[in-house]
Amino acid sequence: MQGLHAPFGLHARPAGHNIRWRVAQFPTPCLRINLAIARRNIRRLAEYAGRHGLKLRPHTKTHKSLEMSRLQVEAGAAGLTVAKAGEAEIISGACPDILVGYPAADESRAARLAQLARSKSVRVAVDTRAAADAIACAAREAGSTIGLLVDIDVGYHRTGVQSPADAVALAQYVDSCRGVRLDGIFLYPGDVRTPPGEQVQPMTAIGTVLGETLELWKSRGLAAPIVSGGSTPTAYQSHLVRQLTEIRPGTYIYNDMNTVWGGFASLDDCAAAVECTVVSDAVPGKVVMDAGSKTLGSDFNVIRPDGGFGHIPEFPEAKIVRLTEEHGEIDVSRCPIRPKIGRRLRVIPNHICPCVNLHDFAILDLEDGQSRQLRIDARGKVS
Repeated sequence: MQGLHAPFGLHARPAGHNIRWRVAQFPTPCLRINLAIARRNIRRLAEYAGRHGLKLRPHTKTHKSLEMSRLQVEAGAAGLTVAKAGEAEIISGACPDILVGYPAADESRAARLAQLARSKSVRVAVDTRAAADAIACAAREAGSTIGLLVDIDVGYHRTGVQSPADAVALAQYVDSCRGVRLDGIFLYPGDVRTPPGEQVQPMTAIGTVLGETLELWKSRGLAAPIVSGGSTPTAYQSHLVRQLTEIRPGTYIYNDMNTVWGGFASLDDCAAAVECTVVSDAVPGKVVMDAGSKTLGSDFNVIRPDGGFGHIPEFPEAKIVRLTEEHGEIDVSRCPIRPKIGRRLRVIPNHICPCVNLHDFAILDLEDGQSRQLRIDARGKVS
């Protein structure tokens, strides 16, 4: 486990932080959240954004929780980001300023957002005239107005117009539509996953594209008061893109093995883990835990695809080699001591966002050593 900090086990005390995991008698598998670590992660990024004059609009896809949303707003978040209309309807209960960072190109989704916009501030990222038309039509019918951000592709090649000229053409079209308001530019630097110390070049390249786009907009009489970007891997290098006005990281609140292996966080920064129980050791060299793909998700690690399906801090030599729906198979052949039947383990998932969405609630471990339930309010809101 080269490069990782001290073990993050059931009773781990990260250096410099008085944090204690208390073993409670509750059924496994179960998602557990350490509130002190989550609060620290929230505070740290809010302080960074404040120092660099950036607004923070966290993506709530990671926690899907009204309680965690409120903690982010209390720490200074100017608004919140969601992906789907169902998430927007729920998360707006914690903050009246919502950005939908996902194309709402269908009639049903647009209509729900238009209704929400009658009482909340709603913005949506778009990269086609068809999406702009759907949202504008729904807004007119609902008697509301929705702000639109033109999504530009800066390297991830998932969504976004392909050039500054395309961006200005779509912006001009949006500016001509009744029911919507041109609010600026949206981008996602999802392709930037190099270590933080190596991000100057790719972030500068993004700034160059933005600069060209904004100059072209200005020449056509268009304004972009919002330039919204950011991700967890690039969060603390966001100031390198001077055109940004706000950032939208999500995973940073809990972190996971993607952020750890990428060098964007340490094990000490991982606020979420799935507690599991060893239920079988009949197969030589293996034990089986009661958490499979229906609990952990099935994502490989982005940085280390051969690294297994998560990390077990108490047994760092172990490797989760296969997940089926309810079984997690762990190769323990390299472990000096094998976990026994009934042993509880903590697994830090590769990707915490889909993992959270598999749970109705989490166990929230409080700073005073007590625990209580945390609802995953927007769980399953995929439309």
